[in-house]
Amino acid sequence: MAHTSAIFESFPETSQRLLDDIEKQFQMDTKDLQKLTAHFLREFSQGLAEYNHPMAMIPSFVTGVPDGTETGTFLALDLGGTNLRVCEVELHGNNTFTLRQQKYKVSETLKTGEATVLFDYLADSVDEFLTDYASSSAPQGDLDRIPLGLTFSFPVEQTALDEGKILTWTKGFNAKNSVGKDVVKLLQDAFDRKHLHVKCVALINDTVGALLSRSYTAGKSVLGAIFGTGTNGAYLEDVAKITKLGNSSAVAKGGKMIVNTEWGAFDNARWVLPSTPFDNKLDRESINPHFQAFEKFISGMYLGEITRNILLALIDAAPKPILFSGKSTTALNTHYGLDTAVMSKVEEAWESIQEESVSEEKPGGNVIESTSAEATAKVNGKIVPPTPKVTLRFDPESVQHQMKGPSSLPASFTPQQVAALERIRAVLVEELGFSSPDDVTLRDAAIVRWTCSLVAERAAKLSGCAVAAVLVQTGQARLDGTVPDDAEKTRIGVGVDGSLIQFYPRFQIRVRDALRSLVGAEVEKVVEIGMAKDGSGVGAALCALQAVKQHPDALIQG
Repeated sequence: MAHTSAIFESFPETSQRLLDDIEKQFQMDTKDLQKLTAHFLREFSQGLAEYNHPMAMIPSFVTGVPDGTETGTFLALDLGGTNLRVCEVELHGNNTFTLRQQKYKVSETLKTGEATVLFDYLADSVDEFLTDYASSSAPQGDLDRIPLGLTFSFPVEQTALDEGKILTWTKGFNAKNSVGKDVVKLLQDAFDRKHLHVKCVALINDTVGALLSRSYTAGKSVLGAIFGTGTNGAYLEDVAKITKLGNSSAVAKGGKMIVNTEWGAFDNARWVLPSTPFDNKLDRESINPHFQAFEKFISGMYLGEITRNILLALIDAAPKPILFSGKSTTALNTHYGLDTAVMSKVEEAWESIQEESVSEEKPGGNVIESTSAEATAKVNGKIVPPTPKVTLRFDPESVQHQMKGPSSLPASFTPQQVAALERIRAVLVEELGFSSPDDVTLRDAAIVRWTCSLVAERAAKLSGCAVAAVLVQTGQARLDGTVPDDAEKTRIGVGVDGSLIQFYPRFQIRVRDALRSLVGAEVEKVVEIGMAKDGSGVGAALCALQAVKQHPDALIQG
């Protein structure tokens, strides 16, 4: 018989009940997910019909996506923080491109000074880039000006593809005499003052850019989504459904338009989101209580803080602490002191377990086979195997009376699992600042791993609801699992970006599990989820491409 190590054999029953209660609060079954997705669709409809809803459903005025055959050279300007970035994107027409880029620092003086000074600096940066780094500083062919797409990561009210009024500044910016003015005109006026042969033809959001970028490199896609520090989605909608546009020229033209959902603000009223005390604490202590509710459940900025709140509750449990013998650290005691990257390291250490099986039968015992619900899935065109299957063994007495800790965890662990817990212990000592490995038991490591998995699993399921809502909204799926007659049967493209979906262990697999439970296996299997390259840079250049397609005369001096 293979050796197992007891981890929870002396765990109090009251502690197990507390852990089981926490687990129950984070669990979501298919009915819960369906209810939440249906509410997503209701908020979509409200945002498409009227302005000033939390789920803003902002029209982008981009009326198509590239297919990868387009050629040309386009500029992008990405302003959103300490640095601005100028890019040149050369499209080769075979789903590939060449990117040249340069970053320029934005000083504190520029951030809070006169708007004309800030935008003159942006124009000077573009001028320097064209002179020192671009393949050519002159317009192409018979054109008078070089097209540029602007990624402006601040709140704007966009009224046309090349028009948007600044609503407010964030991230330490507060340029004077700019709020209420058209950001594209401010930039174009600066270009004209410098006599640059550059025309800002498009104002873009990075999520719209993710959809355009994925469509160019992999073929037409219906959704671009960010699952990283924050979250958002943009998708192709029928213009006829965007009824708040009224009698605008865009409505008269019909067809499709990319809509920026701003789904981070979904269910700000928290009618359906599965709030727990740990979520409520996070929201209450945040800089924007009662706003961006959905984002606070699923984005990388917040998952570590939810986890920290749970761990502190276990450390402070009475009459006896459940975790770390009641000890804490500076990191655990600090607001946002536990980064989501630490959760990722913990789960990565656990996922490193190779497939194993304990096959010997203990006399008089029961064999309990634990298999992950995560099915084999296709990710970026590659087959990903299911989570390794581990056969766990308990005798009847231990199953009934001595299985301590969360009920979902085994009382005993295989040698491979113990080795994984040792790795997790090392991660916790290093990342959380414990003075000695003796401060973290293997039981502590198992509970922290369980906590990380609970929080990440819920985040992935909720992310799957957002993707499912878009598929239903666009006629590609139904929540009863049936397939619409005119749905795509071979490929539904979804472009994604963000550290969470790119690096967090099995996050994408978990998203697909939720998606499959909502729209059925027949639809889920044709959903192609792939990384969108640089939505704020390449995406902005591709938006400039779409702008030139929509308005061919935009680059002719007139």
